[in-house]
Amino acid sequence: MLIKEATKIDAQNLTDLTFRSKAHWGYSSEQLEIWRDDLTVTANYIVENDVYVLFVETKIIGYYSWSKQSDGSIELNNLFVDPPFIGQGFGKILMQDFLARIKERGINMIQLFSEPQAENFYSRFGFKTVGQHQSSIKDRFLPIMELKL
Repeated sequence: MLIKEATKIDAQNLTDLTFRSKAHWGYSSEQLEIWRDDLTVTANYIVENDVYVLFVETKIIGYYSWSKQSDGSIELNNLFVDPPFIGQGFGKILMQDFLARIKERGINMIQLFSEPQAENFYSRFGFKTVGQHQSSIKDRFLPIMELKL
């Protein structure tokens, strides 16, 4: 197992993994298509943000990424695990690696918009729900979560 910084050539693999992972939560292919722009990881996104990939042997099985905010905090944009590896502790490994990297950089606030089914996962790491964000699906809200370090 290895976690390393993503490169531009990882963009398509990360996009495919994101779609598979999102579909795991029961979203239809029609809904995923509506979210295509939001779920696509571009080479430019990788260059402009911090993106780290989890490998088991030579296979990418998960990743996380964050972007810096103007107030000195960061936003965790993505944390995805490929469905065959969900429930095996790889999400925890990614989150622990993410938090260690953030602490090294002196960041004191992390924000994220959580997948509703992942809210409990983030809560286990100390994130608190501070609000809701209306998603593109009527009557579906994304928990807005924060972690103060």
